[in-house]
Amino acid sequence: MFETLSDRLTSVFSSLRGKGRLSEEDINATAREIRLALLEADVALPVVREFIARIKERARGEEVSKALNPAQQVIKIVNEELVEILGGETRQIRFAKNPPTVIMLAGLQGAGKTTLAGKLAKWLAGERNTPLLVAADLQRPNAVTQLQVVGERAGTPVFAPEPGNGVGDPVQVARESVEHARRNNHNVVIIDTAGRLGVDTEMMQQAADIRDAVKPDEILFVVDAMIGQDAVNTAQAFLDGVGYDAVALTKLDGDARGGAALSIRHITGRPIMFASTGEKLDDFNLFHPDRMASRILDMGDVLSLIEQAESTFDEAEVAKMASTIASDEDFTLDDFLEQMSMVRKLGPIGNLLGMMPGMGQMRDQIDSIDEKDLDRIQAIIRSMTPGERANPKSINGSRRLRIANGSGTQVSDVNGLVTRFFEAQKMMRKMKNGGMPGMPGMPGMGGGGNRKKAKAQAKKAKKGKQRSGNPMKARQQEAERAAQRQRRQEEGDQTTPQLPPGLGGGAGQPTLPPGLGGPNMPDLSNFKLPKKK
Repeated sequence: MFETLSDRLTSVFSSLRGKGRLSEEDINATAREIRLALLEADVALPVVREFIARIKERARGEEVSKALNPAQQVIKIVNEELVEILGGETRQIRFAKNPPTVIMLAGLQGAGKTTLAGKLAKWLAGERNTPLLVAADLQRPNAVTQLQVVGERAGTPVFAPEPGNGVGDPVQVARESVEHARRNNHNVVIIDTAGRLGVDTEMMQQAADIRDAVKPDEILFVVDAMIGQDAVNTAQAFLDGVGYDAVALTKLDGDARGGAALSIRHITGRPIMFASTGEKLDDFNLFHPDRMASRILDMGDVLSLIEQAESTFDEAEVAKMASTIASDEDFTLDDFLEQMSMVRKLGPIGNLLGMMPGMGQMRDQIDSIDEKDLDRIQAIIRSMTPGERANPKSINGSRRLRIANGSGTQVSDVNGLVTRFFEAQKMMRKMKNGGMPGMPGMPGMGGGGNRKKAKAQAKKAKKGKQRSGNPMKARQQEAERAAQRQRRQEEGDQTTPQLPPGLGGGAGQPTLPPGLGGPNMPDLSNFKLPKKK
């Protein structure tokens, strides 16, 4: 959603990096670019003016002028102001002291209230609640049927005593739903109300009557993030006509520029509580202002990624995969398939990569990722026999043709997968045996324990051989090294070990690896073995 804004702000901050001090001209130019970026993102003009004024005021203060890195300090200021304008803190649901907690949804037709009701119900069920969906939209054709279908997908019961399509009293349905929830031990009631194509008196009056009848603990205004500047006008109209406690944004996965999210909170004073980021019922979560600000500034959202992984992965699955990687056995295609399945549970690969810091600069590459490629890989592996998955070396030409025919792919696809798997298998072996070049060994896999110590010793030895920049000192160091080499050469004839005939050069002459013989033989006179405990 915030791609345009994020790209513009990243470009602005890149021009500041490397400057040891920011002049008044730099601050004004940066503020001007940020203003243009916000206006392009459909942020309301009053919000832009106040936002820019705050940034300029703080940028001219001591926190930037005395900073070691002014550019980073400006980014920090913009991040803090974005967090503030998005709501400051994460807004949680206020549950009633005496259940059920009644949540009423209000908004225009087409904003996605019915779908969001199902998403909210499933999210609440995941938080160990027992929600009940209420079909109080009796105006829109098939609205009741749609909520019943969504409720079935979400695994949540639906209270729908009236058929809808213009038949029934929505106020009476809402009133009866609370008693029904109390009798059937539902601790949360979610009421889906009717909307209109535009703000009108009849819709507002019906929503106000439902509000007065059930006295909801939370009224959520559901708004389509793609309607841009008009979202602010609609939000203000509902605030004046019905009133609400928080906002739920829908369709954040579309091509919305994000201005609604930045404007509604400032104009209405009501926080954004929930965000719907996709078509699936799982694409829904609490709105975290600090994490959204980090995404806008291309600093990633690792916390959300971790929470998503914790809620998706089973501890037993993680422990099993960790033990497989740490074992002495080779990494097999079955292990690869299992890992791929675990990662795909988190959602689209592009969305996962988008949560990583700095990925905004690789948006084109991320957008080019085709999920169907992963489907083809899974199909190829599943077309193999258990023996072929355990031992890919046995996959000869005829077997590759059979696998390609069975998976609906080409032989070249099978060849590419097998080749890449062998490379990954070699990498796993190196990691188990002591780490990749420039990387420590994996914990518990051996071989990497002394790598850090050896690297430090090599660095120390290299540092000792460095030549001084002072000419006189450099000549002195060279003379000392020459004298040291001479002494070693004189002592070399007595310390060179002898090898049995046939293990070295001609006529039984010793041939040792460099550093273990002759003038390079280390002095072991002071070497002591550790005492036995």
